[in-house]
Amino acid sequence: MEIKGFQLSYCSNIHPGETWEATFENLKNYIPEVKERLRHTDAFGIGLRLSHEASIVLEHPEKLQEFQTWLEKENAYVFTLNCFPYGDFHRTTVKDQVHYPDWTTIDRRDYTIRSFRILSELLPEGMDGGISTSPISYRHWFKNESDLKAGMEVATKHLLEVVAELAEIKKKTGKSLHLDIEPEPDGILENSDETLWLFSDWLLPLGKPWLSEHLGISLEEAEVLLKEHIQVCYDVCHFALVHEKPADTFAKFERAGLKIGKIQISAALKVMIPEMPEARDLLKVNLLPFEESTYLHQVVAKGSDGRLNSYTDLPDALKVLDSTDDKEWRIHFHVPVFLDNYGSLASTQDQISIVLNEILKNPSLTNHLEVETYTWDVLPKEARLPLGESIARELDWVIRKFEVK
Repeated sequence: MEIKGFQLSYCSNIHPGETWEATFENLKNYIPEVKERLRHTDAFGIGLRLSHEASIVLEHPEKLQEFQTWLEKENAYVFTLNCFPYGDFHRTTVKDQVHYPDWTTIDRRDYTIRSFRILSELLPEGMDGGISTSPISYRHWFKNESDLKAGMEVATKHLLEVVAELAEIKKKTGKSLHLDIEPEPDGILENSDETLWLFSDWLLPLGKPWLSEHLGISLEEAEVLLKEHIQVCYDVCHFALVHEKPADTFAKFERAGLKIGKIQISAALKVMIPEMPEARDLLKVNLLPFEESTYLHQVVAKGSDGRLNSYTDLPDALKVLDSTDDKEWRIHFHVPVFLDNYGSLASTQDQISIVLNEILKNPSLTNHLEVETYTWDVLPKEARLPLGESIARELDWVIRKFEVK
């Protein structure tokens, strides 16, 4: 849906199902319900999570036409895809495999190009379209700097091949599409500095001459092309985890000429570590319901000196809770954005409000907003609501934030 010039939706990775049949059935079940709950009668934008398996089916012309007919009937449209998870994302152990296959593989490149071809068919005229993707790979898969360098060389080549494809799509259709790379804890790209490093050390020095030769354009035109077709997915939860101030991050990207293709509206868990042993015991009890086996729940800790330290998963952090000198933990658990606390546990909901204030002050930062809470199935029971109600409540919370500005 459009609100104050921004495209707003929720990410359909909230719905389980890897096949196109399951994906489409979920959309048919929930999009009309969410629209009705919001009393939304205008065109409704969809943030579509499209798995590798589903993309292979949807690229068939008859399936694509069936979906387009349904979109027209429901007065809905697709403006962004989530292609970070390649395969199973629900009701199975995902953990670090959410990055697999990564950008060092042809599978990731081909899946992304296929998904862009689908998006180019679905995207309404006059809109830009984006696909969010993995931050290159999972950093702990690389044993040393030599392995990382080799991986980055291959990954950069695959990213450049996507850029060339997007340039060709724009030439044929006039539609501007962008790959939105999503930093997150323990990805090769975790923060704004590492995102800048991707461009300064890899995409620009390798990409400008390659695109210049491959497309017959100047080096200057190649740089413009790179920054148009590779952008950043700013996940509020992820940047809150690493304690980045939104205004500082946005200014840093702007100075480097990088664009934010999509902002994912999401919140992380946040807890202050008490001094007393009894209070730490109680905190552990309160955190145990969030210690589940499906997703990675990285913990970024802040010490009294302000330094950050990270744990690869919540169970690793809980093992040292009794003795740690950490003062604050931020936990990678996408909790509902409309709640600022879970009993004694808090969230980084305040960061969402700050981000929304920033984009209202500077609307050119991005025009794609996507609520991304995908952990409903693994939330503690007391935090769960019926799914359609949950989705509508999250979107309504964001809409109300805009209305009071």
